[in-house]
Amino acid sequence: MKAFIHEDFILENKYAKQLFHNFAKDMPIIDYHNHLSTKDIAEDRQYQNITQAWLEGDHYKWRAMRANGVSEEYITGNKSEKEKFLKWAATVPHTLRNPLFHWTHLELKTYFNLDTLLSSSSANEVYDQTSNLLQLPENSCRNLLAQKNVKLVGTTDDPLDTLEDHQKNNNENKVTMVCPTWRPDNILGIEKGKDFLNYVNRLEEVAGKEITSYEILLEVLKDRMAHFNAVGCKMSDHSLSEVPTGEAEIEEVEGIFKKSLKGITLTKEDQNAYKKHLLIEMGKEYHRLGWVMQLHVGALRNNSERQFKKLGPDTGFDSISDSNHVIPLSKILSDMDLKGQLPKTIIYNLNPADNYPMGTLVGNFQDGITPGKIQLGSGWWFLDQKEAMEWQINTLSNIGLLSKFVGMLTDSRSFLSFPRHEYFRRTLCNLLGNDIEKGLVPNDINWVGSLVQDICYNNIKQYAFSDLKL
Repeated sequence: MKAFIHEDFILENKYAKQLFHNFAKDMPIIDYHNHLSTKDIAEDRQYQNITQAWLEGDHYKWRAMRANGVSEEYITGNKSEKEKFLKWAATVPHTLRNPLFHWTHLELKTYFNLDTLLSSSSANEVYDQTSNLLQLPENSCRNLLAQKNVKLVGTTDDPLDTLEDHQKNNNENKVTMVCPTWRPDNILGIEKGKDFLNYVNRLEEVAGKEITSYEILLEVLKDRMAHFNAVGCKMSDHSLSEVPTGEAEIEEVEGIFKKSLKGITLTKEDQNAYKKHLLIEMGKEYHRLGWVMQLHVGALRNNSERQFKKLGPDTGFDSISDSNHVIPLSKILSDMDLKGQLPKTIIYNLNPADNYPMGTLVGNFQDGITPGKIQLGSGWWFLDQKEAMEWQINTLSNIGLLSKFVGMLTDSRSFLSFPRHEYFRRTLCNLLGNDIEKGLVPNDINWVGSLVQDICYNNIKQYAFSDLKL
C-alpha cells in the first residue's frame, strides 16, 4: 500500500508537482512569528522523548484530547510522559480530517522517516523509535532547525525580557538566527487591575526608573524598544481580542493612567482610550525603527472560567470572536498614516468572515513606495489548515497582489512544527497547478515558479530582514 505521506502528498497534477519539487521544496525558511523557547535554543536542548517535543504546551493537541474524552491528568496533569503520549496516540485516529492528522504524520515522516499511522496499536513502537532518535546529538533543538533549513526564527518576547538568550543564540548558533519580537500585550492590559500594576512595577525594575506618569511610561517603552532593536528585533506583535475604539488626547490618557496607578476602577471607555493611544504611539516608534507591526485580531480568549482558574491562559480554551474589528482598526491605521508614521503592517484575522473585509482594508493604506507594505497575513490558528490557507490565498489573489505575499509562519511552540511550511507550500503549489491545468494561469512554469519562491522566502526576506545576511 502507498504510504499516506508521500512525495506528491496534496499535489494533484503534474504542474503542481513541478512547482513544488522544482521551486518550493528546497527554499529556505524564515519563520518570522512563533513561540519557540529561546532558552531551549540557547541551551541546545536535547529532548528525551517525543512527548517533550510534541505535547509540551501544544494546546492544539490538548483540545483534541479533551474532545476525545481524555482526562486532564493525561494532558496537563502529572501522568508520566509515556502515558500522555499513549493517550495522544489513541486520539490521533479520531482527528481524521482535522489538520492535526496531517501535521502529525507529516512530522513523523519528515523527522523520523516513519510511514506508520499513529494509533494505540502503533504507539509503543513509535514512542520508542522517535524517542531514541531525539536523544541523538544531531537531533538537538538547533539541529532540528538546521535540518529544515530554517534561516531565522522570530520569537515572541515581553518588554521585560533581557534577551540574554537571544544574544547567546546569535553568538553561538551560526545556522539559524533568533530575532526577538516585541510583544507588549501586558502593558496594554490596563483592565487587569492589580495584575497591571504588578506588571508596571516589574517594568520599573527592569528600566531602573519609577513610572509615575504616562509620559514616563512612553519613555521607558521607547528605551526598551531600543534595547530590543540593538539585539536584532525587526518586528512587533499585538494580540487584539478587541480593537480599541474612542478618542482621547494625551492629557486625558495621562489622567487615565494615573487613576490606574492609584487603583481606581476604570470605565470601558477609559480602558479603550488608553489602549488606542498607546498602540498608536508604539506604532509610530515602530515606523521610526523600521519594524514591522503584526496585529493578531479576533481571538476570544479564556472562555472557560473554570479551566482558566485551574490552568491559566494558553491552555486550549480560546475561540473565534465575532466582533467587528474592521472599523476601529481602520481608524487606528488611518491615524498613523495621516501623520506619515504607519509602519509596515501584517494583519492576521481569526474569523474567516473577516477575510474580505480585512483584505480590502489593507489595500487602503498601501503607500505606492513599499511593495506589499500592508499585508493580509497567512491563515492563523484555527485557520492554518489546508482549506483556510486556500481561502486566504484566494482572497488575497482576488483583491490584492498574491505575488507580494510574505507567506507562511508556524505560530508554534514546537521544534517539530516546521513541516507546516511544507504543508503551506504544497497547498500553494497545488492551487496554482490546478489553475494552470484549467487555463486560468499561463503555462509558464518558470514564471509561476519564481512567484512561488518569492512567497516561500524572498518576499519576507526583503520585507523585514533585508539587512541581514541569511
